Amino acid sequence: MNFQQLRSVRETARQGFNLTTVAQVLHTSQPGVSRQIRELEEELGLTLFTRLGKRLTGLTAPGERMLPIVERMLAHAEALRRAGRDHVKAMSGQLTLAATHSQARYALPGAVMAFRAQHPHVTLRLQQGSPEQIARLLRDREADIGIATEALARHPDLVTLACYTWTHLVLVPAGHALADGRPLTLQRLAEFPLITYEAGYTGRGHIDQAFSQADVTPQMAIEATDADVIKTYVGLGLGVGIVAAIAYQPERDTGLVALDARHLFPSNVTRLAVRRGEPLRDVVYEFIRAFAPPLTRDVVQAELERAGQPQDATALTEESLA
Repeated sequence: MNFQQLRSVRETARQGFNLTTVAQVLHTSQPGVSRQIRELEEELGLTLFTRLGKRLTGLTAPGERMLPIVERMLAHAEALRRAGRDHVKAMSGQLTLAATHSQARYALPGAVMAFRAQHPHVTLRLQQGSPEQIARLLRDREADIGIATEALARHPDLVTLACYTWTHLVLVPAGHALADGRPLTLQRLAEFPLITYEAGYTGRGHIDQAFSQADVTPQMAIEATDADVIKTYVGLGLGVGIVAAIAYQPERDTGLVALDARHLFPSNVTRLAVRRGEPLRDVVYEFIRAFAPPLTRDVVQAELERAGQPQDATALTEESLA
């Protein structure tokens, strides 16, 4: 049984059993229409049309009962096609992401690959900036989604979703004094020039907080927005690097030694932000799920509703990710 057979039956009834007209409507031949009807009758084991010679003259009693079913099946098939077209239309166009360098370079590639595989008709536009710049792009409607670590949650016109937690690590050249196996402390770090992120980027606030609470004054030698820049200068021997753990790639960062710093600096939360009070397109929900699989459409919608309360500045708490 196929849809062409069902269409042949429906159009035959609609066109007063005139197979020549049916063939014209279906853009096929009269023998083709006759064959489709005959094959369906053989499959069903009953006769749908009365005949006078080779000419069809009406519906049999079984045909009268089957015709409404045929009509419903074809109507459902058309509804499925419309739903498919609507989905393709919704999953097309452009989606603009605004992210910090670390997120764009290290966290986003896997999500972008997965999203593109599922939605090849969507053009992704990627902009990079500081958390404050990302917030401004969202407010100005120049970005659909913002991804950063700090600052986004401080903007009341945005709703932020916590995606995942991450930590910092310390990078030194091979043979460096800090790689001697002794416990790593803030006091030992402060003995060397430090190379890390600019204020406002990639958890820098937590780095400063840790030194301040320990009453230790670090030697900040070089500040950058780009982890790759930090690693380059560490490799040149200009200082000790503090970077996001996701930025260290052993297979590429040869010559650098990574030291666990989870006990020194508070953990960080990567947040995804959207404009408050605006409905999200289907394509936005799809990208959110690709970037943070636990954030399904139902979860996001529930959190957006909760975030609609004036006193709620963020949608998911950091504790929920622990």
